[in-house]
Amino acid sequence: MNNIKDYLEKLVAKNNTEAFIKDDPVQFPHRYSDIHDIEIVSFLVATIAWGNRKMILNNANKMLDIMGKSPYDYVMSGGFEKLEDSKCVHRTFFGRDLKYYCKGIQHIYNQLVSCSLENVFYNEEHDVWRGIENFRNLMAEANGVTSKHISNPCCEAPMKGSACKRLHMALRWLVRNDGIVDLGVWKRLSPKDLMIPLDVHVARVSRELGLLDRKSNDRMAVEILTEHLREFDAEDPVKYDFALFGVELM
Repeated sequence: MNNIKDYLEKLVAKNNTEAFIKDDPVQFPHRYSDIHDIEIVSFLVATIAWGNRKMILNNANKMLDIMGKSPYDYVMSGGFEKLEDSKCVHRTFFGRDLKYYCKGIQHIYNQLVSCSLENVFYNEEHDVWRGIENFRNLMAEANGVTSKHISNPCCEAPMKGSACKRLHMALRWLVRNDGIVDLGVWKRLSPKDLMIPLDVHVARVSRELGLLDRKSNDRMAVEILTEHLREFDAEDPVKYDFALFGVELM
């Protein structure tokens, strides 16, 4: 395991650099200084971060152009109400989905009296899964229905619990503060509370390295992998996301 740790540490050092930002969706929250803009952009961009990397970056740019200089002002002023439901934002994410997201976030901010969205995710148990479930429920409360674009971490039968990859990626950006890539604007949650953003590639790499033996890419797989990564760094296990996503397997 020490050899694997050393290998992953080298990959983290290689990828966790300023050069990484320009080709990654994390570049978008970096454009803002206000915490409300940063967290809104983090969740929205992470939500459409699947598929072709170039397409993700192009469509994220277009989406933020719609929202103007301040995404927070756009949300709170109800600018999203003018969106055409059928407008394609990214693949299966349409104007109606962007409207759903904005309406939900507006609702949450109104409840929190404009405090940070971190309050939705924070709990005394430091359980980010519970935070995600709370976020999903509040978004549904605002819109009267749940959205397929906000993953369900619930493990109750017959559901096995989603890996919630894109939500965990947004949380990584907001909580980790490496002074380089991740912004770390949230202070109540700690990097040690985070879960690894798990997609097909990261899962495959983890199995090849002997870090994951579960076949399904679900919530339990995330928990198993994150526990292994905590053996390497208990305070910041998710930093290895920089390593696992970058491994090229034959």
